Amino acid sequence: MARKKIREYNSKKLLKTHLARLLGLDLSVQVAQVTQSTDFTELVDQNRWLSHSKLVVKPDMLFGKRGKHDLVGLNLSVAEVEDFIRARMGKRVEIDGCAGAVNTFIVEPFVPHEQEFYLSITSHRMDNKVSFSEHGGIDIEENWDKVHHLSLSTQDAISSNSLAPLTATLAIELRKKMENFIAACYQVFQDLDFTLMEMNPFTVDPKGMPFPLDMRGELDDTAAFKSGKKWGDLEFPLPFGRTMTSAEEHVHMLDSNTGASLKLSILNPRGRIWTMVAGGGASVIYADTVADLGYADELGNYAEYSGAPNQQETYLYAKTLLGCATSNCDGRGRALLVGGGIANFTDVAATFKGIIRAMKEAAESIKAANLRIYVRRGGPNYEAGLDLMRTLGTDTGLHVEVFGPATSMTGICELAIDWVNSSGK
Repeated sequence: MARKKIREYNSKKLLKTHLARLLGLDLSVQVAQVTQSTDFTELVDQNRWLSHSKLVVKPDMLFGKRGKHDLVGLNLSVAEVEDFIRARMGKRVEIDGCAGAVNTFIVEPFVPHEQEFYLSITSHRMDNKVSFSEHGGIDIEENWDKVHHLSLSTQDAISSNSLAPLTATLAIELRKKMENFIAACYQVFQDLDFTLMEMNPFTVDPKGMPFPLDMRGELDDTAAFKSGKKWGDLEFPLPFGRTMTSAEEHVHMLDSNTGASLKLSILNPRGRIWTMVAGGGASVIYADTVADLGYADELGNYAEYSGAPNQQETYLYAKTLLGCATSNCDGRGRALLVGGGIANFTDVAATFKGIIRAMKEAAESIKAANLRIYVRRGGPNYEAGLDLMRTLGTDTGLHVEVFGPATSMTGICELAIDWVNSSGK
């Protein structure tokens, strides 16, 4: 499971759309998104309610404490919202040590309210946890002892009986509505493969119906194959303050155009240990092992390829990664871990052909960077793949050490670290 945060705008749109689809419920949520490219006249034409409501506006960039940084506008007209955004669009702010420019806002109707509730649904390894409180809002952490919790097996349906302990202190006339709302949200949570759905706060609108004021959402992006169409055209934005390098942008483009998975995150451009690992789980294990051995600061990247990318895709991916691994050289030795577990269905030799092509083209850069290559792989046709890697070393003069599944998956990490240590601090 890979938890990916989504914008509040998308969280509310998904909840509204799929409450209607699954249960025929009409959640009275209306939201609009404003970015640097938004034409305000067109936005108002497409969302006529903007002209007929008092509005709330705030950044929608995966960070909190927006009110404390003068980034929340309340009870504004549409003209005031436009002025508010214009004054803050592109403004650099620092939130908990992370600095970045504000470039995305959410606009929605202002809902006067007296009481604030809290709801959170989170996914865990063996169950889902539902948390509820009638003391929501900015002081929820100080009132955490008043939050009620319910754990449900991922296979269990939610019911009024199971929800009763959460809502027992509510007024009788509100209890049933709240139980129905929580149960409906839980159904959307499961159907869309949310890993987090949090509303802090939500309230009761003038019609007496639950209404989310602030909302956070995370999705399991590995479930895109079955839920992607229901998610629609949404992005998984980077954390606030994080920008992509040109190499990361290129791999992101490759990833978006393939049914396979191609990932690259640059951690330290001057790092001396680099990874090119098959499989999401294996890629984390290799990175963790390097860190556990005390060399996290030397880890240049996190990288993963999986889902049987074709030869051209692995070539372009490896070419981009090698460009990073051979840059910023200082004469000291570097290491590249071409690792992975034992593949179930991926033809190891086929994927290695693309990687080897990229290595041949970059051979002089690899030598100049004093980069040694350590390979460990198993799975279909792995013997042929390992032979190709050995031949690469013979033909090009590159230092390539090759190991099969008889060697522990992370054994090559120690070899890489030994080389980095012996070749200069």
